[in-house]
Amino acid sequence: MTTAKERTDLLTEVGLDSQNGAALGRVLGTGNIQRATERADGTMEATVRILPDEIVWDPSILVLPHGGDLELTLINDDLNTHCALLPSNGDRKFIWLVNHSKGRAKLNLDGPGYYWFSSPTGNDEGRGLTGAIVVLGEVPPEARLDRPDQMRP
Repeated sequence: MTTAKERTDLLTEVGLDSQNGAALGRVLGTGNIQRATERADGTMEATVRILPDEIVWDPSILVLPHGGDLELTLINDDLNTHCALLPSNGDRKFIWLVNHSKGRAKLNLDGPGYYWFSSPTGNDEGRGLTGAIVVLGEVPPEARLDRPDQMRP
């Protein structure tokens, strides 16, 4: 769990606190932010939970230091059934999370960017059960658009 100051400092450090930083705009206004841990083989891992009676992922923002494979553990601590629709190259992943259950997903997010995940059942998304995975890094030269440099604020 992060304090308000730690959250602000980490958002600033990874460039998520301003327009045209690491994302196109400011990310989710509430919830915690956490970095994924990296194993010796380069695979990253993290755990997100659905908190009881809060309809929120914890953390709601997960930061990856670079693109690659992520092993994500999802825990539903709530008394209601939810699910997780997760981004991954090639195809999205879907995990059903009955109350007090746990699931695992192996994701591949090979490029820098801002990826959303949510629980699209019922009105979970409308009530706030959305999160972001932010992958840091630079786009490789071969993937960049052929256009003039743009001004940055």
